[in-house]
Amino acid sequence: MPASARHILVNDESRCLELKEQINNGKISFEEAARDHSQCPSGVQGGDLGTFNQGDMVPEFDKVVFNDEIGVVHGPVQTQFGFHLLEITKRD
Repeated sequence: MPASARHILVNDESRCLELKEQINNGKISFEEAARDHSQCPSGVQGGDLGTFNQGDMVPEFDKVVFNDEIGVVHGPVQTQFGFHLLEITKRD
């Protein structure tokens, strides 16, 4: 079952929560936040991770992407890379 998602990666949980609040309040779009704040190379594409299958990403991602609501900003999700905001854009 493939899915598509985008994410924002930052170093600390408080920054992640700040960005989530700004996105949810309409002060900044997810894409803008990713471009301006994400430490992942995907930030230049608005955080777009493309389409992937379960098991392609770290387990913490899979748990959210393949189980939680589509079109909602989820997180902070902590991985070995830092703290992420995730938005599932499609799931087949």
